[in-house]
Formats: sequence, C-alpha cells, structure tokens
Amino acid sequence: MKYNIIKKTFIGVIAAVIAGVGIIVPRVQAATVGFSMSPMKQSFVLNPGETYKSSFSISNPGTSEEDFYYKVSIAPFSYTDEKTGQTTTVENDGYSMIMDWIKIDSPTTGSIKPNGTEEIYFSVEVPRTAPSGGQYASIVVSSNDESTGEGMMIKETISMAHSIYAEVTGNTVKQGEFSDVNVPGIILDGPIKGSSVIKNTGNTHGTATYTLQVYPLFSGEEVYSNEEKPDTYTIVPDRSYYNETAWDKTPTMGIFNVVYTVEYEGVVEKVSKMVIKCPLWMMFLVFFAIAAIIIWLFVRVRKHKKAKGEA
Repeated sequence: MKYNIIKKTFIGVIAAVIAGVGIIVPRVQAATVGFSMSPMKQSFVLNPGETYKSSFSISNPGTSEEDFYYKVSIAPFSYTDEKTGQTTTVENDGYSMIMDWIKIDSPTTGSIKPNGTEEIYFSVEVPRTAPSGGQYASIVVSSNDESTGEGMMIKETISMAHSIYAEVTGNTVKQGEFSDVNVPGIILDGPIKGSSVIKNTGNTHGTATYTLQVYPLFSGEEVYSNEEKPDTYTIVPDRSYYNETAWDKTPTMGIFNVVYTVEYEGVVEKVSKMVIKCPLWMMFLVFFAIAAIIIWLFVRVRKHKKAKGEA
C-alpha cells in the first residue's frame, strides 16, 4: 500500500515538473524568413569614361515579426541551362570586368522591418579604356546570419541576385548560331514541344524569342499559341542556351500541324511539322489491329485461291 502511495506521489511530482517546465520555458518558434527584390535585373548602355547611377529595392514580406538583416556584395553573373540544369558563371574573362566598376553606394549591411522596403543604390564607373561589347555581373543580397534578431532561426543563407546586363558602346556585334531546332514527329508521352540551341557568337548579349503554334490536322484554327507572350531569353557572349517551348495541356491523342519559330536578333529559324500524339499502349493496339487485318486478309486470299483451284 505504501509502495503504491509513493509511486503515485512520484508520478505526480514528475508530471508537475514537466508541466512547470512547459510554463517556465519560453516557446521558441522558427520564423519564416525571406525577402523579395524588384526589379530582378537591369540593362545598361555604357559610354567609356562616364559614371552611371541606379538602384533596386528589397522588401521584407512581413511573415516574421522580426527585422530581416541583410548584406550586399558583388558576384559573378551566372545562368542555368534548361536542358542540363547546369549553372554557368561568367567570370575571369573580358565579359566580367564590370565587377570592378560597380560600387555599392548604400551601406553593405542593414535591416528591414516587417512589411518594410529598402533601396539599394549603386554606381558604375566605366573606365575610358573599357572595351566595346557586353559586360555582366550580379549584385547579391543575402541574409546576414550573424546579425539576425532573437527568435529567428535561419538554417541556411538566403540569397537573391540582381543581374546586370551592360553594353559598352563602340564596335558591338550581335549574332548567333542555331542548332538542333526540332519538333518531334511522334510523341508517346508528354506535351507537344519545340526545342533549339542558340550560341551567341557576337561580343554582346542578344535576345532570343521562341513561339509555338498548334493547329488540328484539317483546320486552320489554332488550338494553342504563345504568340502574345512568347518565351524570351537573353544570351550572353560565347555561351549556348537550350530552350524547350511546350503546350502543357496537350491531349492524350491527336494529329496536329505544329509551327515552332525561333528568332535571335532579327534572324529567324522555323520548323513546320505534322505531329502525332499517341500513347504507347495505343500504338501497340493499332499495330496489333493492323497485323490482325493483314493476317485475316492473307487467310481469306489463300482460302479463295484454294477454293478456286478445287473448282
């Protein structure tokens, strides 16, 4: 009996201690950390010997009650290829010299209150000896872990790049090479799409535009087109870019006329093709149906010849 009383008393004490800890220890909750940037990129036409000033804004969306602490730095320009997913960095060549010309005019560290916005000011001092052609860099804004306020937990650094596309005036060349401009004729799975690769063979960046138009086989009325909002991409010198433009809501089956148009700085490549969209199981079904008809016809012909010979 004494043992049961002691046991119950001990359990009660432990429960009280746990409950007390729950009251005494403050609740720690990780805040949602993030920020937005506007605009994400800027383009400049630069003259040697001149200085240009500009800015962009960063905002704290207010999902946390804490201030967002940030730091600003200059970094190489980079881009990601759609096909391979590989990120390429533009540095250590004649197209990244602008990294030395950019100066951050705002403090390189700071904080933004919830629902607040800060402007990041910078200038580009172009040397008189600057070569003609493209120049590329990024201004990176990232979370400053060391200065983050109490109660906010950041497991990893959050960063966002403001891309700088600059062109120094003079002898600039905009040209490119097209390759692998293609529309598959038979699609077993996935959407109707066109794909292409463009290599920038000039000395400054250029803009590529991709358009996909889809028509039913016996009709001139479009069932899909992105002409009003074509895919566009800016390609930097000496780099290649792979693009896929797709009709995401392609039906399971059908026969279509497809036109895929790629334009790069006034040069146009176009592919027009009849496309059959048919799942693999349907292909097998059609194959077996055709094979069955052929076998049936063969048997009928043989029977007919045999009956004629016997007669």
